[in-house]
Amino acid sequence: MDFEKLSAERYSLRKFSDRPVEQEKLDLILEAGRNAPTAHNLQPQRIFVIRTPETLEKADGCTGSHFHPPVILVVAYDPETSWKRETDGKDHGEIDAAIAATQMMLQAADLGLGTTYVGMFEPEKLLAAFPEMAGLRPIAMLPLGYPAEGAHPSRLHADRKPVEELVRYL
Repeated sequence: MDFEKLSAERYSLRKFSDRPVEQEKLDLILEAGRNAPTAHNLQPQRIFVIRTPETLEKADGCTGSHFHPPVILVVAYDPETSWKRETDGKDHGEIDAAIAATQMMLQAADLGLGTTYVGMFEPEKLLAAFPEMAGLRPIAMLPLGYPAEGAHPSRLHADRKPVEELVRYL
């Protein structure tokens, strides 16, 4: 798929089939997250793959969004290794992790899979449920899988502000 079509047609999938995600496709998605550009190439993004029934249930208990996907990717960053802007201390770790999440969502769409970016979760609860994430800052949960029959974009998907409202030439 060409990028223009991919970026226009990718949507937040909220209805997943039970079909498992093949390891080969998961590997490509994770590689897209690994290849994401980061400030000063410090690569603070960390990605956790949640796919066993037990871990999926634990993750589900940390969010108000319940989509029951076969896989959830938790995207976090390490504040100890992320770049901080010298002038004001702005931590770019969240930005780096969000870029990684975006690349993984686009790669998933290119492979025929769907995702949605879930920011509605309780970070403290997630960190308590998964001690492997200690010291990190989770920014997103990405439910991942194949669309269920009848899945479609939300009614607001195509509503976009005009480019003239979003872009200014200076």
